[in-house]
Amino acid sequence: MITMDNIIREGHPTLRKVAKEVPLPASVEDRKTLENLLEYVKNSQDPEIAEKYGLRPGIGLAAPQINISKRMIAVHLRDENDELYSYALFNPKIISHSVKKSYLTSGEGCLSVDRIVPGYVPRYAKITVKGTTLDGEEITVKLKGLPAICFQHEIDHLNGVMFYDHINEENPFDEPENGVKIER
Repeated sequence: MITMDNIIREGHPTLRKVAKEVPLPASVEDRKTLENLLEYVKNSQDPEIAEKYGLRPGIGLAAPQINISKRMIAVHLRDENDELYSYALFNPKIISHSVKKSYLTSGEGCLSVDRIVPGYVPRYAKITVKGTTLDGEEITVKLKGLPAICFQHEIDHLNGVMFYDHINEENPFDEPENGVKIER
C-alpha cells in the first residue's frame, strides 16, 4: 500500500524528468504499480483509512510521484453532477483540447508539494485523453471541468511539469481570458 512516505516531494529530480512509455501489454510489476496508485487515491478519500495511515487526500496520482518514472496515472473524483471518474491509465495522452481555458478558483494543490502555492493555474477547459486501462483496453475519454483539470495536472507530472509552473509569476491571480471558473 502506498502511503505519504512513498510520495516524493518537490525538489526530487524524478519530478522534473519526462517519464518513459510503459511497454504494453503491461508487466505484472507495472500493473501492480498502477493498481497501487488508484488504491492510494481511493484510500486517501476514505476518512477512516486516511486518518489511520496519515494519508493526505488526493484526486489523482502519477507514477513519478512515487519515484517511478513511467507514464502511469490514477484519477478518482466526482464532477459537479456527482458523476464518478475513476481511471487508472498507462501512457495517457491528450489528443485534443479546447482553445478556451478553465481554472480552479481555489488554486491547485499537489501531494508532492507540502506548501500552499497561491494563484490560478490555467488549463484547457475541455480535453480528450487516450490511454490504456489495467485490462489492456485502449480508451478515449472526453473531459471538462474538474476531471479535465485533474487529468492535465497528472499528465503534466509525466512530462516533468509542476502545477505552479503554469501560474503567472507577475500576477498569480490573473484570470485566463474568457476562462471558465471551476469551484471546488
